[in-house]
Amino acid sequence: MSIKRSHIELSQLSNGMRAIHIHCPGTAVAYCGVIVKVGSRNESADEYGLAHFVEHTIFKGTHCRRSNHIINRMESIGGELNAYTTKEETVVYSVFPNGNLTRAAELIADLLSNSCFPDSELDKERDVVADEIESYLDTPAEAVYDDFEDLIFAGSALGHNILGSVKSLAAFDSEACRNFVGRYYCASDMVAFYSGSRPSRSVFATFERYFGQCSLRQTPQIKDTVIPAMTEPFNRCNRIHSHQTHCVSGVRIPGFLDDERYAAVFLANLLGGSGMNSLLNVELRERRGLVYSADASTSLYSDCGLLTIYFGCDPHDSERCREIVGRTVSRLADTLTPTKLAAAKKQYLGQTVVASDNRENYTLSAARSVLWRDRVISPSETESAILTLTADDIISVAERLKSPSTLMFSPA
Repeated sequence: MSIKRSHIELSQLSNGMRAIHIHCPGTAVAYCGVIVKVGSRNESADEYGLAHFVEHTIFKGTHCRRSNHIINRMESIGGELNAYTTKEETVVYSVFPNGNLTRAAELIADLLSNSCFPDSELDKERDVVADEIESYLDTPAEAVYDDFEDLIFAGSALGHNILGSVKSLAAFDSEACRNFVGRYYCASDMVAFYSGSRPSRSVFATFERYFGQCSLRQTPQIKDTVIPAMTEPFNRCNRIHSHQTHCVSGVRIPGFLDDERYAAVFLANLLGGSGMNSLLNVELRERRGLVYSADASTSLYSDCGLLTIYFGCDPHDSERCREIVGRTVSRLADTLTPTKLAAAKKQYLGQTVVASDNRENYTLSAARSVLWRDRVISPSETESAILTLTADDIISVAERLKSPSTLMFSPA
């Protein structure tokens, strides 16, 4: 079911927490959760990985629930309890059959305001997160992105890995987790969200009963989030034990609060988006069979972002692939005719319609938009921004990719 603007309502609870209601009549499944404006970017140097560790261990016990009670609360009625951490947000939410909003809201409110982080449970979860960290060593196609951001955001809190390190994990105890929540889990830096068939008045009343009465910090903690300084373009090669070469090239772009992001996101989709007809997929895979996949994507933060291109290939093809990527970007000014630009816009807008049919992703995206913008961007606003893009707008972003920073993982 695609979500229309008229189905969205916003409200504010008595403690300053904002709330969003997305009405989806006829659906048998609902989503409820809270997004918090805190992530790995807010960690001090001795806390790297703590935001993610708190997200993992917030389920390990509250003042009135043991961990086994928490994990069974939603699962016992066929629902799920989920959470994730980014560099700027933490999200705790549940998906469940209709009729269980009170159960979900009460549980999530308890987790946010009453988690006690028992040390015995932390010790077990420390091993789980350590395994998660180590698993990235077996997935160079993912690890290369983290290392690339470390380099391009060097000296910034945006640079370090969300997971932290095995060494940093060892220092996280119950007190550290509670202090982190106490500092940053502030009602005015949170948005409660719901997507389902229940009417907004009932949902907002439930939110007020549980989230509005949460024992949370009222005054936001000052977050020292300095915009990362620009770094000089680099060209690095790390030797690892692998069969393929993995390469990421990229440049800095504006963040998701800047209107210039539309040109960068559109360019990424044109070069290496999900369509099999993306320029790099055609050049590297369809015509030459050099790669399994070639991707271009954006990572957008509140005040800056990245546009990156990735490919994995046989080691002896890596330089050839880089040359083809460079030529494809350089030729864009000559090949982006009005007809091709119009076709690319039609494809992109069609993809946004398809993406809006994923309720879970749409709900989380809408909540994030309210957290940072106090509103949800409408489909018509996105459509207008894309339709007004000119070839010059796209090419000006592409010009930056002619001198990108590059990190390669090559076999040792």
